[in-house]
Amino acid sequence: MERENSTVVTEFILAGLTQSQNIQLLVFTLVLIFYLIILPGNFLIILTIRSDPSLTAPLYFFLGNLAFLDASYSFIVAPRMLVDFLSDKKVISYRGCITQLFFLHFLGGGEMLLLIVMAFDRYIAICRPLHYSTLMNPRTCYALLLALWLGGFVHSIVQVALILRLPFCGPNRLDNFFCDVPQVIKLACTDTFVVELLMVFNSGLLTLLCFLGLLASYAVILCRVSGPASEGKSKALSTCTTHVIIILLMFGPAIFIYTRPFTALSADKVVSFFHTVIFPLMNPVIYTLRNQEVKASMRRILSQHMVC
Repeated sequence: MERENSTVVTEFILAGLTQSQNIQLLVFTLVLIFYLIILPGNFLIILTIRSDPSLTAPLYFFLGNLAFLDASYSFIVAPRMLVDFLSDKKVISYRGCITQLFFLHFLGGGEMLLLIVMAFDRYIAICRPLHYSTLMNPRTCYALLLALWLGGFVHSIVQVALILRLPFCGPNRLDNFFCDVPQVIKLACTDTFVVELLMVFNSGLLTLLCFLGLLASYAVILCRVSGPASEGKSKALSTCTTHVIIILLMFGPAIFIYTRPFTALSADKVVSFFHTVIFPLMNPVIYTLRNQEVKASMRRILSQHMVC
């Protein structure tokens, strides 16, 4: 049987986040307010880092790219979800579903690798300060940036290639408010055990290993900065604590979703909602609120524009 010819599904029907109209209205209002407030904040972070000559250190270079990744990531799910809240029938085309799935994992995988790069940057800055300027030069930073974009692309394209080989002949109802690997695979009209296993290795195991590696690296850094208090050590401790918070917020839901067999649980939609809508908007904001230099620069930029 030719698998390419056996796919007759041209669209998927999204079950949505909830069937309750009152809860839908509440979530729609909260997400819209949250989206319109926090999303411009991410672009303000990017503008601040690019326009302030004092924020040229690799930490701020990567923070600006984190804000860009999260702003881009937030466009994948949230806007369509807001539109679907107002629609009686939530439909996405087969191609649209695959495209959404690709960019979801492309940007998500890139962000996961960016957090690893930021951990490496903090390790060199704190544990090898005399070699920091030599090792983390602009050429190295751009090479690391290229590597994480390439890594995110490879991570995503592997999953898309596996899904495109699956036949879809009905049903076409996705039990979620967006297209993701676990729900899409379950609709294939063939045995998907091997594909599910490959997906768990590609997303789940990789996410878990990165999570454990990041925790170990920050544990080493925190051990190095423990001791007599000083301004430099307090700053390093604050930065590392912020990074650990972001790691827990990002990797916790991802591990819950992708490291287990693709069976539906009641908590899946709530975890997915947090992972795809709330977290991408809050991530750079958490970094910024704990970074005095960026906050001071943002205040200067805002005051200059207000005076003008």
